[in-house]
Amino acid sequence: MFSVELVLDPETESTVREDWDRLLAADLPSAGRNPAPSNRPHVTLAVREHLDPSAFAGAADLLPVRIELGGVLLLGHRDRFILTRHIVVNRALLEVHRVVAELAGPTEPRHSNTLPDRWTPHVTLARGLTATRLATALRLISHRHVVGEATGLRVWNAQERVVTTLR
Repeated sequence: MFSVELVLDPETESTVREDWDRLLAADLPSAGRNPAPSNRPHVTLAVREHLDPSAFAGAADLLPVRIELGGVLLLGHRDRFILTRHIVVNRALLEVHRVVAELAGPTEPRHSNTLPDRWTPHVTLARGLTATRLATALRLISHRHVVGEATGLRVWNAQERVVTTLR
């Protein structure tokens, strides 16, 4: 599986990492638990089973784009929650997403939530939270409105654990 991802400017990334660290300090699930250098706050634009990373080089020319960390967004999976920060959409961000989706081509049904008109941009803070742990996590994270930029574009090859940085 491959994902095409926007990478945040240093200040915005730092804000997200602070939330990751607060969750870790409370022994809660956190996206920051993975120590790999490739693990960093990002916004997923497209997910496909197979991609050629070089196909997205031109999309990097559309950066930087404004990124606003909005309110908390909860995604559900069975009896667990995924805690995220919603990314407020704007015209430039939607254009980057549209271009990446077109370059990525058709998707498998299980990844259709990354298609235009179905995409919910977000940055993940934690996965697998029970309702009780979610309540604790919500008290710990920053709810501060942050305006920054997506300054980088990368392709993550999950099978081989390789990042191709495009910008």
